[in-house]
Amino acid sequence: MSTDVDRQLARTSELLDRTRERYGKVSKRARQQRQAEVLRRVGRIAVADGAILMAALVAGLILPGGIGMFGALLMMLLLVVATIGFAIFPLVGAPSVEQLQQVPLKALPLTTERWLEGQRPALPSPVLGLVDSIGVKLEFLAPQLAQLDEQSPAATEVRKLVGEQLPELIKGYARVPEPLRRVERNGLTPDQQLAQGLQVIDDEIAGMSAQLAQGDLDLLATRGRYLQVKYQGDESGIG
Repeated sequence: MSTDVDRQLARTSELLDRTRERYGKVSKRARQQRQAEVLRRVGRIAVADGAILMAALVAGLILPGGIGMFGALLMMLLLVVATIGFAIFPLVGAPSVEQLQQVPLKALPLTTERWLEGQRPALPSPVLGLVDSIGVKLEFLAPQLAQLDEQSPAATEVRKLVGEQLPELIKGYARVPEPLRRVERNGLTPDQQLAQGLQVIDDEIAGMSAQLAQGDLDLLATRGRYLQVKYQGDESGIG
């Protein structure tokens, strides 16, 4: 006879399986975004290296003895530094959690999406499809929030979900030591808790977007549902 924990584990396994399938198209979009990022980096590397080579050429024409061995070594060093620098370091620094809580409402979705992108390396691969899906929904939400009063109750609900509860969920997961992330606690592993929490957030953002599209601000403002990161009554949470 199956227990409540067995049924909960089965539902979580099904969720992870659906996540891999359901967000295949979203993951493709995310890959396209990252490919575009690579192309931007390559473009900046080409510009930087071209500028260095041009400067070396001009110096070689102006200086009586050319740039010499030292100049050639310096040029090669600058080329290596410029290439590695633009290849490794981000073009734009990822925002902090504090910035998420302070940015204007209309900028909150895209700022949150940038913050999420920076968290990807620390997240388990089965939930990356959900992260991509949340990013897509945040993009759709951005123009809707541009028309929303910053001081309205509806805006408060959006900020609570996107600017507070989402970062807290991921920060809570990050605090769990890596070897313990697949160890059950109260019937669920931290990996499974994270997947369920992200699914709840994904659904909540979709609901908010639909209500904003319908102009149903009163319903949005009175949702009154605190994010169920404890998964339907489990008060232990992640960590």
